[in-house]
Amino acid sequence: MTIQAQAMREFARTLLVRASMPFDKAEAVADILVEGELLGRSTHGLALLAPYLGEIESGGMRVEGEPEVVSDFAACLAWNGRKLPGPWLILKAMDEAMARARRFGMAAVTIQRSHHTASLGAYLARATARGYLMLLTLTDPGFSSVAPHGGTAPVLTSNPIAFGAPTAGDPILVDVSTSMVTNAMVVKHKREGRPFAQPWLLDAEGHATTDPNAIYTDPPGTVLPLGGLDAGHKGYGIGLMVELLTGCLSGHGRAEPKDGWSASVFIQMIVPAVFGGTEAYLRQVGALAAACHAAPPRPGFDRVRLPGEASAARRAAQLRDGMMLDADILAALAPWAEKLGVPLPR
Repeated sequence: MTIQAQAMREFARTLLVRASMPFDKAEAVADILVEGELLGRSTHGLALLAPYLGEIESGGMRVEGEPEVVSDFAACLAWNGRKLPGPWLILKAMDEAMARARRFGMAAVTIQRSHHTASLGAYLARATARGYLMLLTLTDPGFSSVAPHGGTAPVLTSNPIAFGAPTAGDPILVDVSTSMVTNAMVVKHKREGRPFAQPWLLDAEGHATTDPNAIYTDPPGTVLPLGGLDAGHKGYGIGLMVELLTGCLSGHGRAEPKDGWSASVFIQMIVPAVFGGTEAYLRQVGALAAACHAAPPRPGFDRVRLPGEASAARRAAQLRDGMMLDADILAALAPWAEKLGVPLPR
């Protein structure tokens, strides 16, 4: 289905407001969900709206109040997010981190007990457009789906990392999982009855498989860390780095009891001017980007792209022509639209 992005943004915001979320929080959540959809992150875009509404109704997501300050030390700030909406918390933390980075050159904010945050890539351009390098990463300490390299029991989760860097032109935007596939994609493949193209999962006995149902056995199978069977030690190591920066550094990690849908988040902002200088930074990143673009493409590729280029093209096309929205998304939202008295977008 093709729907204009602005119509879907207003629809999402209205649903959230009718579900008792204050306008500023609803606007932040709607913006990030639509942005994720525009970038092509379909499992982390508007597909999350119906589950979010369910979390509001059940009390799993809180909608009133502010984060609690756990620690505040110059360029470093730590919050307890109190299960408030993840997109609103992250946007608020980004503003705080950018303000402190302007003063100190770099700054970091951790958030424990945030609610779900949607697509991490949806946040980056807001920082790079203002000249900041941004690192954003998180874990859900109450959920385990990824085996440590060499193991068969789930310990970590997909532990995504997003990184944005400004250039003289379009920014470099990285958004990757530290596992071979995200949990949301496993759910999607299971629902559609589709195996994966490659054996990115392990069954409970530790055998590689393409079957998403392997994750739902008792005992459960696992998702392989990035690198798979051969080089999974690399993804495992990066996944542990994420755990250390998020759950461990924020003070709410895997030592705590499970707490429903949750996230521990790490955000860092860096000002290029305080290191080699803005002019030198832009000259170096320009040379780096040009060298990547000039590399001869291997068979099957028309050219070498930088991270974020394909998503930016997809975003521009969907803003121009309308978003290609999975019909299942509107089907899941139809009962909420009827219940909350909000007309479905055409």
